[in-house]
Amino acid sequence: MRTLNDYMIYTSLADVSTAGQVYVAVPDSGKIIKVFSTLAGAIGTAPAVLTIKTAEGTVSETISITHTSSAAGDVDTCAPSDNNNVIEGGTIEIETSGASTNTIAAQLCIVVRR
Repeated sequence: MRTLNDYMIYTSLADVSTAGQVYVAVPDSGKIIKVFSTLAGAIGTAPAVLTIKTAEGTVSETISITHTSSAAGDVDTCAPSDNNNVIEGGTIEIETSGASTNTIAAQLCIVVRR
């Protein structure tokens, strides 16, 4: 259950199988407590690893989107506990390793607790 102190930031990666990143603006200071990814289709060859970064550095956990039996609608999560502070007007970077194959988008939901 979410509290009134939680808010969500949504973004997407156009292709989790191509190395790259997306940056999102932070509207209010807090801590990233969870990050969800939802896959738009099946990836192949290797897992797609998502790394989350803040101004403090790389957060303590990554999301590994498994390629084995992957399908549209697969949800993966992480709950970072270090380097997860964000400030109003700052940015969050989410980077994909590009290790998988198939051009597949992923939707991301970042939960921040004030």
